[in-house]
Amino acid sequence: MFAESDLRPISALQHLAFCERQCCLIHIEQAWSENRLTAEGRILHNHVHEQESESRGDVLIVRGLKLRSLEHGLSGIADVVEFHRVESHGISLSGKSGQWKPFPVEYKRGKPKSNQCDEIQLCAQALCLEEMLGCSVIRAGAMYYGSQHRRVDVAFDESLRKLTKDTSMRLHSLLATSITPKAIYCKKCDNCSLFEICMPGASKMQGSVNAYIDEGIRDEEMDSEMSV
Repeated sequence: MFAESDLRPISALQHLAFCERQCCLIHIEQAWSENRLTAEGRILHNHVHEQESESRGDVLIVRGLKLRSLEHGLSGIADVVEFHRVESHGISLSGKSGQWKPFPVEYKRGKPKSNQCDEIQLCAQALCLEEMLGCSVIRAGAMYYGSQHRRVDVAFDESLRKLTKDTSMRLHSLLATSITPKAIYCKKCDNCSLFEICMPGASKMQGSVNAYIDEGIRDEEMDSEMSV
């Protein structure tokens, strides 16, 4: 169990799964820079959170729900949690009759990614809800991608649950070191809002400079040997 003071943001799991250096720049060095993509994402989240909760038949929609897990050391805010009325194996809600099953929904401005960083963040929300509400296993949630106006269901199977828990453990271990990993440039760096702060190309440039200096030193040594 983690103490309240040791809780880490759920969003940091998404940062870590995308890039360890980005995660540390944000959560160790407190570095942040907004570009068009992050601004659009922030506006989308704010719009979702500002809307009131509502009921639609057998679905209760709650927005901006605070989340916490002492078991996994995480805290955050869910964009949307839908509570679906079920016949059995649900939970009771204050002021509502019947039984209900939580279904978290995370909003992203872009499109589905090639890795599972979004799914990890969503699964972590499910783990928090299970702990907070004392409910049985939440089987699924959904990602809503704004650029495509598309909702994608996500199954919280054992593989994703293990990946999420392992990522959480890695997050706590990495941030505890207070050491930011060196930059390694790759294609995904081009769309990162921290590109100018991170300077991923600098490490490659430094390697080229070092190689150039080493080559110069070797040439001087060879010239010196030949003149003897």
